[in-house]
Parts: sequence; C-alpha cells; structure tokens
Amino acid sequence: MRILLYNPDNGVTRNFMPHLWMFLLKALTPPGHEVLLIDGNAQPMDERKIAEYVREQNIGLVGIGAMTRMIAKAYLIADAIRASGVPVVMGGPHVTELADEALGRDGGPRHADAVALGEADETWPQIVNDAVSGQLKEKYAPIDDMGKERKPSLKRYPVIPWDSIDLDQFNLVPKSAAALLRKVGEGWATFRIVPVESGRGCPYGCEFCTVTGFFGDSIRFRTNESVVNELLLLKARARKERGQMAVFFIDDNFAINVKRTKSLLRDIIAAKARVHWVAQISANLLRDEELVDLIAASGGKWIFIGMESIDPANLKDVNKGFNKPHEYAAVLERLAQRNVYAITSFIFGMDNDTSGVAERTLAQVRTWPPGLPIFGLLTPLPATPLYKRLETLGRLTRPKHWREFIPFAMAHTPLRMTIEQAHSEVKYGWEQAYSPEALAQAVDSLSDQPLGYRINIFLARLCFRGIYFPMMGKMAWLKAVAQNRQTIFKLVREALFGRRILPANPAAQDAYGAVAAPDVPGEVGV
Repeated sequence: MRILLYNPDNGVTRNFMPHLWMFLLKALTPPGHEVLLIDGNAQPMDERKIAEYVREQNIGLVGIGAMTRMIAKAYLIADAIRASGVPVVMGGPHVTELADEALGRDGGPRHADAVALGEADETWPQIVNDAVSGQLKEKYAPIDDMGKERKPSLKRYPVIPWDSIDLDQFNLVPKSAAALLRKVGEGWATFRIVPVESGRGCPYGCEFCTVTGFFGDSIRFRTNESVVNELLLLKARARKERGQMAVFFIDDNFAINVKRTKSLLRDIIAAKARVHWVAQISANLLRDEELVDLIAASGGKWIFIGMESIDPANLKDVNKGFNKPHEYAAVLERLAQRNVYAITSFIFGMDNDTSGVAERTLAQVRTWPPGLPIFGLLTPLPATPLYKRLETLGRLTRPKHWREFIPFAMAHTPLRMTIEQAHSEVKYGWEQAYSPEALAQAVDSLSDQPLGYRINIFLARLCFRGIYFPMMGKMAWLKAVAQNRQTIFKLVREALFGRRILPANPAAQDAYGAVAAPDVPGEVGV
C-alpha cells in the first residue's frame, strides 16, 4: 500500500523546518509499504491539487498531523481526500483533545475515518495493518493491559534513515540561487534544518501550554548513543551532498534534566558529532555555567527561551513563576559571551498587561545582546487550564477560534486593555524589533566580532521576520532589501575590502558595548 503523510500549513506563517512526526511514522511503518511525505509549507497544495495527487499516486491511506493553528486547513484537506474515497487518519495535540470534532460527533461534519490519540509510536503500525485489511477503528490510543494511557519509552528509538529520505522539498536555499552557491565554499547549495528529539515531556504545567496534556509530565529520554548516531548520520549526508545541515532539538525543554543534558553534550563532542543546533531551554536552567559552556562547545548557536513577560505578576498568573525577569539579562549575556544567541518569546494580552507593554518590553530587549525577539498574543488552546479558566469566567470571544485561523488575533478579552489595544501592541513589537533601524543596531552591536557573526544576526533577523510575517513574492523581498540597503552595503563592503565600518550612532554602540562577546569559538521550534 502507498501511504501519504501530510503536514498542513496554516496559509499564513511559514515553518522553516519539517515536522518530525512524518519522518518518525515513516520509520515505524511496517515493511512492505511505500510512504510519501508532503509538508504544506514546502509544497503548498489546495484541496483540488491534493485530491488529484492522491488519485494519481494511487494512495491507499493518508495520515494528517496538525496543531491547533493548522487544524482548519487540515480539515479542508482531509475532506477533499475522503471525498476521493481514500481513508484519512488524523492525529496530533488538537485531535487528541477534540477527537469528537474530527470524527463529527460534536454536531459538525466528519473529517477523519480514524484518529490517533496521543503519541502514535505504538499505534501507527496497528493503524496501517487495519487499513490494509479494511478494518480501521475510529480511535487508537496507547493503553496498557489495565486500560490506562501508556507513554512510550524512547530507549529503543527507531532509526530514521536520513541517508535515504528524499529531503529535496526541505532545502531552504531557493533553486534560483543553488547553482551560484554551489561555487561558494562549504557547499551552500543546500541548507536544511532537521528536527531531532532527545526527550519528551515537561513537568512545569504552564497554564497556556498543551505539552503537559499531550506528552505528560513523565520525562523520557533517548539513549545518548541513539542521538549521537543520528547526528553522525546527518553530518555524513551533508558531507556527501556538499551541503549544510543544522539541527533543531524539538524537546519541550532540552535541559529539563541538566545532568543528563551535560552527559549528552559531552558525548556529542567526544564522538565528533558536533553540528550547529538550536533548542528550547528555560531561562532558569541557563544559570549553570558548565551547561552553557557545553552548549557552545557542542555546536549550540541559538536557544529559544520562552520569557513570555517581563512582569512577574503575569508569569505567576500563568503558572510560570519559575521565570525570573530580573535574571533575563544575565542569562542572555552568559550565552552571548560564548557567541550563542537567543530567540526570546513574549506574550502580550496577559491579565496584568496594559497599553504600552510592547514598548516597555522593547526597552528591556534593547539593553540585551542582539537576538530574535518574538511577539504573540495569549491564546487559549483547547483543553488547557487557560481555556477552561477563561471559559468558566465567560471571557472567550471566539470559543472555537481554530475553525477560522486568524494570525495575531485575540480569542478572549484581556483584563486591562481592549482586544484592539492588544493587537496594536503585537504589531508595534514586530515593527519596532525588525525595522531597518533595529536590524542595523543589532549588526552594529557586534562591531567587535568577526564579520560572520554580524552577517548571521542580520540574515537571521531578516528571515525570521519573514517566517512570522511572510514576505510573499519577489517584490516584498526586494522592498525588504531596499529598506536595509545601508546595512547590506556595509556588510558587503567589509566582506570585499576588509574594512570595518563602525556604527554611525556611538550611543547605540555604547548601549551594547557592555554585553559584547569576546571571540570564543563555539540554530530554530513551530
């Protein structure tokens, strides 16, 4: 049987890497079946095209995985495929919490023939076998002999055949530029960010997060050997293709067990499995100097930190009081001293937020080493404690907001500002943090660093802005280039002639000078 695993986009934001679940299920598929992969971010398809593809490729089963922000698109795609007579099984955090919605048991239309609840490591082979025999059940869940939910161990993790999987659709280098870049050293004709997990689960239970509900608070890890071998496999493929490969450790909190993380990083270094990588780590765990040393030495380049707010009252409200805003600057400086930088995530619309929260947050961000700030709105995802609390209080304005995905739009009423004010705060945050002036300041703040570090922060900022506010088409990108032409000119001029051009604004240089990193030798989660 030919099987299609499909991951939808939401039609607005663009993921910069594929989702791991497709590769994992492909590796777990029983022998004798051919598995095809399509990521909607890399291969956009509307309902008509996906239906045609399924018929032309003689697909016998389609698996669709989706988070809440993708579920509206996922349902449309599933409906088109089912209308073609091909069964669809859906899974992921949203479907796990709202299985009746996918199965049409809540009064709405049916979108799936079957649903996989929770982690599908153990149930996927059974789903495939049942589909072959025409005996698909409606629900599949990993349960033990006592009928209780079972979380799969990661000790015997399947080997994902990165050496043979077709990754062409996930190359971030445009085809138009590939021929030219093949002539550039180190093989920049291909560049991929590949998802790798080393563990699952999180014990923190933040009010707005779906992780604890989906993966549970039982922390499970792969063996160090398994992770190291996977990195070596990825490095070997990159060398063979004369391309570039970076890794995103998609663990919910990569350093949740600091002792174990140190052990893994040491093994990566010892095995010469070092790659450039990015991971999600809580700010409180980055107090450990040895951990940060090992992060840099093993290839860590970017760390995603869910700061959420600079207001301790907000953090306490959402059960994230372990974040200490007064420690943020020291954490980021500790990373920057080793040339590791941060993707800092902030949420506006929390109960203690008032008008001007974006500028107050940016005032802090401007005093930190340059990074990639992200701004979003507090979103009540289904079945989270936040959703239940707001529902009980009658504060939900769009109780089924996922049915019509609208980026950067509130689904409930904030306490101390209007919905419109919250929207304005997010817009202001993005506009100010990614303006040509802000990009120039970020580059200038690294004036004592090698040229590569300044090019890195510039390109990262430019592209990251494009992920969250997609710059569709050549004209949008040309406009962005034109707006940043002065910074681009300075970088190109230095690359060609070796001339260091200092910041035009000495005050801006001084503001960052205290946290500029020495040259210590040492990439991003949807």
